[in-house]
Amino acid sequence: MNTTLNKIRSHSPCAGGWTTLLRHLGKTEADDEPLALAVILESNGLDDALWCLRAVDGHAREIRLFAVWCVRRAQHLLTDPRSVAALDVAERHANGQATDAELAAARVAAWAAAWDAEAGKAGAARAAARAAASAAARAAARAAAWAAAGVAAEDATRDAERVAQEAEFRRVFCQENV
Repeated sequence: MNTTLNKIRSHSPCAGGWTTLLRHLGKTEADDEPLALAVILESNGLDDALWCLRAVDGHAREIRLFAVWCVRRAQHLLTDPRSVAALDVAERHANGQATDAELAAARVAAWAAAWDAEAGKAGAARAAARAAASAAARAAARAAAWAAAGVAAEDATRDAERVAQEAEFRRVFCQENV
């Protein structure tokens, strides 16, 4: 799966990540040469590679399914059925089995669940609810991945989750046939 430096630049990347990527590529300015997500992952790491998904055209299904996958890994923390329903609808929408209106309604309900969790000060449940709402949002893979990893209470668990996310990112977005 590819993007270009011009597409990335059009989304206003952070200065540090942009400089790192250009340096890695041996370039000084943006161009329209195809740039594989695998190269961005190698150069800048998972966070920037996830961020760059916004500069990828034509792969909304894969991006949404990745976001759902990330949140499903923390689904046991979702205490509100609206959050789980949002994941189900997001997955169905990615597979052409739910309408845009159904997705929008699920997203609104999931954000309401996240706000309710916020009011209840349920830390992990709040983060998981936010992740579910993000998965129902357009191109929210980075937010979903961060929130899903963030619910881990211990650093080792969080690190293991990030390793799993990177492996899944490679599987979904970095294959030659994608």
